[in-house]
Amino acid sequence: MKVLFAHGLASSGAYKMATMLGQLLRPAEVIAPDLPLNPNEAIGLLQGIVDSSHPDIVVGHSLGGFLVLHLKGVKRVAVNPDLHPSILLRFKKGKMNYLSPRADGATEFTISEGVCRLYEKAEALTAEGEFLGLFADEDELVRCGPEFERLYPGKAKKYPGGHLPTFPDMKNHIVPAIKDLLLVP
Repeated sequence: MKVLFAHGLASSGAYKMATMLGQLLRPAEVIAPDLPLNPNEAIGLLQGIVDSSHPDIVVGHSLGGFLVLHLKGVKRVAVNPDLHPSILLRFKKGKMNYLSPRADGATEFTISEGVCRLYEKAEALTAEGEFLGLFADEDELVRCGPEFERLYPGKAKKYPGGHLPTFPDMKNHIVPAIKDLLLVP
């Protein structure tokens, strides 16, 4: 099995969720690139990997969950996706530090009004194909489950937990949902 992982804001491909996917879906190959902040570039990078590497599934967390909903030709699981990232990003404008190491060594990034506008435009797109949204019932940062269910009836599931999934969350809720979507025993 091949899994493409899309990390959230201020993170990287080295985020622990990618490692947990590799452990829990063993012997899966997990591809976890560092994503650019620009949504068009990030979606382009992810779609390019989908088209060239043909993963069985793409899993995105938070901002990465928002991004993977825009991909075509692959099954996707969006974990705690923010359907309106431009709103949150506007509160965080300015310099921020990455919370996990990036391959290019970058330690900080800048959220500008221009980046916020790019996300605002991307919010108008709707997801198509096979996908699922997973929403933590105690998410302290993003609460888009009800809206996701209205937009995509039957494609949202709740699980107990917070915004950042723990190993038990992954093992007991997220990985089983991935396997269900893939029809893997």
